[in-house]
Amino acid sequence: MDHQPGGAPARVKDRPTWLISRAFARSSGLLAAGFEAHGGGLRSYHYRLLAALEEWGPASQADLGRATGIDRSDVTAVLSELESRGLVARSADPAHGRRNIVTVTAAGVAQLLELDGVVDGVQEQVLDPLTEAQRRQFVALLAKLLG
Repeated sequence: MDHQPGGAPARVKDRPTWLISRAFARSSGLLAAGFEAHGGGLRSYHYRLLAALEEWGPASQADLGRATGIDRSDVTAVLSELESRGLVARSADPAHGRRNIVTVTAAGVAQLLELDGVVDGVQEQVLDPLTEAQRRQFVALLAKLLG
């Protein structure tokens, strides 16, 4: 059998679904490595929640989960990690006794800015083979696919 290690059969290798899954795997790997190297143990979920809180302001845990697409149980665990690092603060919602309101702290905003640099670097790695015009077109086409 004459094939390349890690390659795909001819009927698979040019299909958009295969290419998208390979691009996802590559970008996810680069992002994980970037966060590991420069994020102090933080991951994409942490970044997404910090970004949401910084942009949208204080929110309930449930609202954060829905708005960011992160499962409710994962939101609770990730927020506990962020809180233990002093990056977010949780307080009881006076209007709803059992609900917590989460707020990003000044340290959380500073950490978010550092992570922005990590994410920017990964974007550059992922898109490196493309010209600026191709990058804009690629992002526009991806956005269109996602509707």
